Amino acid sequence: MRYCGICFVSLLGHLVGRTMALEDLKSKKGLALIGNLEDSDIKLLTSEKSPLSWYYNWSPTPTNSVGNSTVFIPLIHSLDTLKEDNIWSTLDGLPSSSQYVLTFNEPDEAEENGGSYISPEDAAKAYIEDIVPHRDSSRSWQISHPVVTGSERGLNWLRDFNESCYEIDSQNGCPADFIAMHYFGDFAGVAAWLGTLRGFYNSTEFQNTSILITEMALPQGNEEDNISMLNQTMTYLDGLDYVAGYAWFGAFRKKNANEWTGDGVSLLENDGDLTSLGEKYLGGTTSDFKTDGGSDSDSGSYVLQTRWSTIFLSLAIALGVLNM
Repeated sequence: MRYCGICFVSLLGHLVGRTMALEDLKSKKGLALIGNLEDSDIKLLTSEKSPLSWYYNWSPTPTNSVGNSTVFIPLIHSLDTLKEDNIWSTLDGLPSSSQYVLTFNEPDEAEENGGSYISPEDAAKAYIEDIVPHRDSSRSWQISHPVVTGSERGLNWLRDFNESCYEIDSQNGCPADFIAMHYFGDFAGVAAWLGTLRGFYNSTEFQNTSILITEMALPQGNEEDNISMLNQTMTYLDGLDYVAGYAWFGAFRKKNANEWTGDGVSLLENDGDLTSLGEKYLGGTTSDFKTDGGSDSDSGSYVLQTRWSTIFLSLAIALGVLNM
């Protein structure tokens, strides 16, 4: 393992030299918006009564069915994303509430497993040349360092990335405004990995730099175990000032869970209602957040019944039935 002690001291100057990022989020709770969701599912999770204040979808472009009241945080997933035509014009055209950019999703992980699989050297070069300049653009984007897997491999990648940054730019390295984090496992593991990241970036000064947890869950655990893990984790994270937000990795119906996640992490039942886990995460039942169209894409039964009731009441008034 390579270690650059001087680099860490210099890195901190660039992490804490600007206003703490993510301070404008209305709540810590967010949404990792995975594909294959019905519009009704999205409306349920992001309704005006939902406590979820922000979301990301592993993409630089927002999800059409999510309103602007839920802050969108774009992600530059890989080197290929940076090569897309007009990528920064696309980002600069986002609503003003989008002030933060996530970079390079799990570069230490293989592409077939959802990672971007980028060498630390290539990532550092692209980060400095193609991402850092946009901190001082007209949008003044606040950017995160690449988010690695919550593992020793991820930590080693960050160390090599940091060293590569200072080999390219000995004075500035790779400046960042906040840190993004992934962790899959129990509460003790979440707390331990959070401590590991803080130690990596220097725990004394790191309290001034926000951490955004964009993926967490207890894969392959049953729903009861996930609820227990979520309860412990939310209580812990809500009490940490340096944790700006967190997103549960399970915003999908049980039938759409895969073998690796298991359906115990799912926030939604197969009919689109909240699971017990989903109720715990949002802090209410399905009916508390349901809007017109219902939570089940196959039915609008509640709304339909309401509309028929209104029609019959109007007819009754017109015919004078209520005066009999």
